[in-house]
Amino acid sequence: MPNPEAATAEEVLSWALAAYGDSLAISTSFQKEGMVVIDIATRINPRVRVFTIDTGRLPEETHQMMETVRQRYGIPVEIVFPEASEVESMIATHGPNLFYREVTLRKLCCHMRKVRPLERKLATLSAWVVGLRRSQTESRADIAKVESRDAIVKISPLADWTSHDVDDYILRHDVPVHPLYAKGFPSIGCGPCTRATFDCEDQRAGRWWWEQDTEKECGIHIAPSGRVVRQVDALIAEIQPAAN
Repeated sequence: MPNPEAATAEEVLSWALAAYGDSLAISTSFQKEGMVVIDIATRINPRVRVFTIDTGRLPEETHQMMETVRQRYGIPVEIVFPEASEVESMIATHGPNLFYREVTLRKLCCHMRKVRPLERKLATLSAWVVGLRRSQTESRADIAKVESRDAIVKISPLADWTSHDVDDYILRHDVPVHPLYAKGFPSIGCGPCTRATFDCEDQRAGRWWWEQDTEKECGIHIAPSGRVVRQVDALIAEIQPAAN
C-alpha cells in the first residue's frame, strides 16, 4: 500500500483483504476496537477470518461474545489455546495465581497463555489485523497502520482513531458490545487480571491493577523491557523441561 497512514480504516482493510486473502486473519479479544474492525471487514468480505486466544482464564462474558460474533456475522471464530503441557508445568512450579506475586511471574503467565499461542497461530499466516489505537496508552503512541515484522505483516487500521471515533462507529452501525463494558470495565482481559475502574482512572488501570509503575501490556503487542525479558526467559527455561 503506497501510503497507509493517509488511508482510512476501510481503505486499509480493503487493501489488506485483497492483498492477503485467506492468509490474513483478524485477532480480537472482542473489545470495542476489535468488534469495529470485524464489522468493517465483514462489510468488505463476509468470509474474513477471525481468531481469538482462549487463555483458559477468560471471563464468561468473553465466551458469550464468541457466540455473538458467530450469530451476528456468520463467522466461525477460530479459537487458539495454549499448550496444556506448558500451562500445567507453569502451574506446578509457580501455582495457579502466580501473576499476583510479581511482575516477572505475571509476564511469564501472559507469555505462556497468550504470546506463545499467538506465535504458533501467526506462523500459519501472512498478515494479521488488530484493533490497536495510538491514544490508548503511551507505549502504543507510535503504532503504524501497516508494519512488517518477523516475516508477517501487522495491520492496525484504527491506529489514528480516538475513543470517540470508536463509540460513534458502534452507535451508527449497532455493533455488538462486550457485556463487561456496562459493568465499568474499560479494558478487558483475563478474569483474574481485570477489574472495573473509577471515572478518574486511566482506561488501562483495571488491567493488572496491583502492579505499580509498569507498562500494562501482556507482551503480544509491546515487548517487555530487556531486563524483564531476560527474567522471563530464565523462568521459561526452568519450567520447559517439565513440559517436555
